[in-house]
Amino acid sequence: MTTTSGTQPARTGRITFFVALAVFAQESTWNLYDSQVPPLLREHLGSAALIGLLMGMDNVLGIFIQPWMGNRSDRTRTSWGRRMPYLLAGMPVAALLFLLIPHVAGTLPLLILVMFGYALVANSFKPIAESLLPDFVPPERRSRANAVVKIASSLTVLVAALISIFLIDTHPKLSFAIPAVLMVVSLAVLAANVRDSRSPAYRAALDEEREQAAPAARVRDTVLDIVRDRDRSRVLLMLSILLFGGAWAASRALITPYGMEVLGLSRGEAGGLTLPSGVAFIVAAYPVARLAERFGRLRVMTAGMTVFAAGTAFATVVATPAGVVAGLCVASAGASSFLVNAVVVLWNLAPSDRVVGTYTGLYTVGWVSGGFLGPALVGGLVDLTGWPLLLLHVAIVALLAVLAVVRVSALQRRTPASRAL
Repeated sequence: MTTTSGTQPARTGRITFFVALAVFAQESTWNLYDSQVPPLLREHLGSAALIGLLMGMDNVLGIFIQPWMGNRSDRTRTSWGRRMPYLLAGMPVAALLFLLIPHVAGTLPLLILVMFGYALVANSFKPIAESLLPDFVPPERRSRANAVVKIASSLTVLVAALISIFLIDTHPKLSFAIPAVLMVVSLAVLAANVRDSRSPAYRAALDEEREQAAPAARVRDTVLDIVRDRDRSRVLLMLSILLFGGAWAASRALITPYGMEVLGLSRGEAGGLTLPSGVAFIVAAYPVARLAERFGRLRVMTAGMTVFAAGTAFATVVATPAGVVAGLCVASAGASSFLVNAVVVLWNLAPSDRVVGTYTGLYTVGWVSGGFLGPALVGGLVDLTGWPLLLLHVAIVALLAVLAVVRVSALQRRTPASRAL
């Protein structure tokens, strides 16, 4: 299991701020990319399916690149540490490619090429920045630290919305420049303040390598270790990430047509149904993290996921705009328990500090795969039963994820080792 005891306590608040800053800068580019690149493609392409395919390219790349890059950083040894060299190389390149997007938008092949380059580079260092957190923060305090990072990530939705409202129509090139500059500034702050060669996890990994005379495992070895383990906790946790990621994505991706078909709202009104629930998520994230550290992460995750299912079921029964907004707010507050704690549980189940980056990448694979499959699965159920039962289907998928986490809890109660779960 991961061990950072015996090392000098890390200044968790300081490193949490720096990681949150890095994630905030990265997600600012991603959110503006998701909202404003489709209109650029629309100028060249009439097919919504083709636009959707090109916009989904980053998710497909992430499934393959993120675990591999997380593993590469696990195996890297420099005077800067194992994460910072990749951030120093990747973030400026990603910022430059993002900056180029509106400048090449007039030519479709160039636009697609720059989109591919940005998605490739940005996916490469995404798990690396997030892995700095478990490198520095001890297992028992990771939930509250990750809550701060999730809050920073959620705030980028507001940044992208403000840029879209006030700048994109009149200053499109400046709109893309702002997140790019944020990324470069955050990198400068990181470079001036963070040396992950000093992190407790990096030192523990070096000590372990000296004792065992073996490097960090490859991605294939790590996956085989998870699959072959007779304790099915990690496999079940990955399954829960896939299922709950699918439920969460379906509740977001399909809510606009639901609002139009069931509630009789306009496209704009239906698209705004999730805005209050975004605020509910931000408000709930940190308290949920503190509760998890006090009462146990798996227990709080189970309760929160059940609340998510209850909220979506309530919105099914009270099918009015106010009822749906209230149900989604309850659901988002409950979902925060999973989004804040699931990756922390996965980190804490890692057999060694040498593979934390790989585990961060595997978490992303599960979450992104759920985001890809969930809306398709729930959408298929809607085709069979009709739009009024959309959120009930979401609740059912979420309850399947609850069952997986309950089973993990049962398995962990039989394990005497303390993993801060």
